[in-house]
Amino acid sequence: MPDAASLAVWAGGERAGLLARESPGEYVFAYRPDTGPGAQVSLTMPVRLKTWASRELHPIFQMNLPEGALLETIRRAIAKVVGEDDLSILRVTGGNQVGRNRFSLPGDESPHIEETPESLEELLTYPDTRELFNELVARHALRSGISGVQPKVLLDAADRGALSSSGYIVKSWGTDYPFLAANEYFCMSAARRAGLPTPDFFLSDNGGLFVMRRFDITPDGDPIGFEDMCSLQALGTSRKYSSSCERVAKTIGDFVSGDRLMAAREQFFATLVLSVMLRNGDAHLKNFGVLYTAPRSTVELAPVYDVVTTTVYIAKDVPALTIAGTKKWWPRKVLERFAVAHLSLSVKKVSDTFANTAEAVMETRKTVPGYIADHPEFHEIGERMIAQWEEGVKGLVER
Repeated sequence: MPDAASLAVWAGGERAGLLARESPGEYVFAYRPDTGPGAQVSLTMPVRLKTWASRELHPIFQMNLPEGALLETIRRAIAKVVGEDDLSILRVTGGNQVGRNRFSLPGDESPHIEETPESLEELLTYPDTRELFNELVARHALRSGISGVQPKVLLDAADRGALSSSGYIVKSWGTDYPFLAANEYFCMSAARRAGLPTPDFFLSDNGGLFVMRRFDITPDGDPIGFEDMCSLQALGTSRKYSSSCERVAKTIGDFVSGDRLMAAREQFFATLVLSVMLRNGDAHLKNFGVLYTAPRSTVELAPVYDVVTTTVYIAKDVPALTIAGTKKWWPRKVLERFAVAHLSLSVKKVSDTFANTAEAVMETRKTVPGYIADHPEFHEIGERMIAQWEEGVKGLVER
């Protein structure tokens, strides 16, 4: 069967328009003539009669294309029946995407996919999480419109005794990045301890799965608009490392609502400081984004997500984005100048951020040895994390 040539795009539950591949080097999106502003597909693509054309798939539609192991799983499942190009992948994952946009065949009445909720308790307590994750991939891969190289799926899960379910992202890890779930859990714990907004997150009892509640869905199950910095900067996913913190700061200023702007700037700087202290070399454009309920509503910075100590796997890893044209674990003075010049933060706020973040990291560091004692298989990675955190904090605290 040939690859998909066109798809209906839905935004906020409304049929917004048609996405088509006109030729190998041209994609076009056209809003329906009666589309209202509430069905705008991106903050960067307002409703208009003129089509939106792009040499590659538009960044907002690229945003949730699966990567890595999940992509290969989906391709193996659909290649012979549906096709394996980008539109074909959007077709099969289109009913469950991060953000407000959904996809379907042009003639379909709805992109909705029925989900059978999993049990959150079982996800966290199942003894063989590798077996469990393989089963989750088999059940949910074709309904997981989410990017990222780390193995992951989107699914609904219910707490014990709950009458309704919530959306979750479930992540595992491969042989290249052992114990990545526990790594992320402790890094996210440091972010939460630092006062940064984070979604609810959990680590399975045996450390095999990291489970995070989706922040792009309301408690009632309605989708919330989410766009990452690749989309907002009109860059394809392959260019997620090809930008700078200065440009992210400008993008925040361009899109975040005025009454949320200073909080967003403070959050971005605190996340940047945290990433340096934790040696997180994967804070790229797709790991920052904005949230909004509708295109003309309040826009705020999304909570912190996808924070890991990457240098335990890649010893000489460096930051994903540049500051002052450099990618290195910057000294304090470089970060101070960036915060004042590009985020308009006060000297006191900057100083407090370093102190608060360092305290949060070192307090979280105290919890790692206990976990190692209960999970000796984590010993090597855990000890490396502790050493990296101590080095990162030492480089940024007051002397």
